[in-house]
Amino acid sequence: MAITTQESTEYTNLTASPPTIQDKTVLGGQVAYAMFTSAQSGVGDATSSFAVVKLPPGRVRLLGLSSHMYVNWTTASATMDIGWDAYEDFSGTAVVADPNGIDDGIDVELAGFQTMGALLTATGGTKVFESKEGVVIRLTSQDVALADTNSANGYIAYSAE
Repeated sequence: MAITTQESTEYTNLTASPPTIQDKTVLGGQVAYAMFTSAQSGVGDATSSFAVVKLPPGRVRLLGLSSHMYVNWTTASATMDIGWDAYEDFSGTAVVADPNGIDDGIDVELAGFQTMGALLTATGGTKVFESKEGVVIRLTSQDVALADTNSANGYIAYSAE
């Protein structure tokens, strides 16, 4: 074995001659927050959901591990999925919905704080969306009914071009 010194793709692009321009979701972007407050009105059967945020159109990087919420879905064995609705990419091609693309099966039977993005480990807890009209982020109760007044309140952090 030997000691190696290597560079990330982004560092290599930045130090190339000439440098490769980085988009704002990679370097120099500003973090924005989309707040949400949601409360169930009446009982909702299993697979009931909340559309909580619509990310802006364009290239947007969701910062899952910087996104937090307080969840009060206290039905026994309740789990939550976090994903997105179908949308169109820049070319007009339909991108299918993925109801658990950000998180799958978060245990929420006890009220408490949750962080998003556990399924996004390969990208450091982030997800890039490129959309014409924006992307809806959705919380879904896959396995049990939602009780009246169950709630989820928090924010999603993102960087956009």
